[in-house]
Amino acid sequence: MSSKDCGSHGDRRRKIFRRIFAGILIFLLIVLIIILLVWAILRPSKPKFILQDATVYAFNVSSPNLLTSNFQVTLSSRNPNDKVGIYYDKLDVYATYRNQQITLRTAIPTSYQGHNEIDVWSPFVYGSAVPVSPYNSVALSQDQATGTVMLMIKIDGRVRFKVGTFISAKYHLNVQCPAYIQFGSRTSGIIVGENAIKYQLVTRCSVSL
Repeated sequence: MSSKDCGSHGDRRRKIFRRIFAGILIFLLIVLIIILLVWAILRPSKPKFILQDATVYAFNVSSPNLLTSNFQVTLSSRNPNDKVGIYYDKLDVYATYRNQQITLRTAIPTSYQGHNEIDVWSPFVYGSAVPVSPYNSVALSQDQATGTVMLMIKIDGRVRFKVGTFISAKYHLNVQCPAYIQFGSRTSGIIVGENAIKYQLVTRCSVSL
């Protein structure tokens, strides 16, 4: 076999490898385009959250600027999509007052939410002797004197969307639910047991991804 024959065989192999490589790239590009088209046509919408109620078991401020609180909140989530499912891979619930976290994070079990389904959770959020900034301590005393305290129930999580057999990457879920609670009057809530008061709120929450 001459050197020319060896060179021609090498050129043929390189051409075959190039064609195979180009074919794989074209196939992957077509798959990616199909996924993007399906995603654009279906246009997955964010889940809708509602803070239905909050049961207050404890909310006490002690010196120096320490807050002890214990709540049970009822949250509902609705998947508004007709053809898109939602995986809730992580959901942490906690309460804040004037942008300061006042409770520990409570984890909600992971779950899958089908098309147009509604899930309801009732986690406890609590904090024991949590230091509050002097500014917030003064504001909290003023709010309690007026009888209404505005807390923010927040959810920090990770979600994925499912379209057919395709599952998206994880998205950061941020939910904020305002809770206006009238601590000064038991008539605004339902007495639960000896010391707890349940407040019906039904507040829509803001959701961002």
